[in-house]
Amino acid sequence: MLATERLVLRRFRPEDAPAFSAYRSDPGVARYQSWEPPFPLALAEEFVREVAGLDPAEPGWFQYAVEADGVLVGDVGVNLHENRRQAEIGYTVATPHQRKGYASEAVRRVLDHLFAERGLHKVSAECDARNEASAKLLARLGFRREGHLVEHTWIKGEWTDDLIFGLLAREWRA
Repeated sequence: MLATERLVLRRFRPEDAPAFSAYRSDPGVARYQSWEPPFPLALAEEFVREVAGLDPAEPGWFQYAVEADGVLVGDVGVNLHENRRQAEIGYTVATPHQRKGYASEAVRRVLDHLFAERGLHKVSAECDARNEASAKLLARLGFRREGHLVEHTWIKGEWTDDLIFGLLAREWRA
C-alpha cells in the first residue's frame, strides 16, 4: 500500500469491481484507452481477481486501485520490465473525480516509490497524441517527450499517433 495526503493506493478488492466497471464503461474515460465501453461487470470481477494476486515487485503489469475518502476514483498501472530497473506507467481516473489533482498525486506517489524505494533507473509512459490532458500531466511531473510515433497504433477503427515520454531517476531526484 502507498499513501498520500488524500489518497490510498492499494491492491484491488472484490468490492471494487462495480466502480471499476462503471468508470471503464464511460466513453470519455475509454476514449484513449485500449478497451471498448461498456466494460461488463463480469470482466471487471475477473480483472480484480487476477490483479489481486499479483506481486508489484515481479516483472509485468501491476494495477494499484486509487482510493479517495473510501471511494475508488481510478487506478495506476505499472509494467515492471524484466530487468527490474525500468517500468512503464499508465493511469485512469473516473470522470467525476478528474480535475481534482488525483492523477498527479497518485502518479507522483508511484514514481517516488519506483525511484526512491525500488531503485528504478527509468519510467516511461505512452499516450494517444490527442490526449492533451495526459500529455500535460506527464510534462508537469517532469517527463520528457521522447518521441511522436505517427499513425503508429490501429485502435478503435483508426490509426492514432502515440507520444512517448521518459523520466530518469536522476531527473526525478532533481
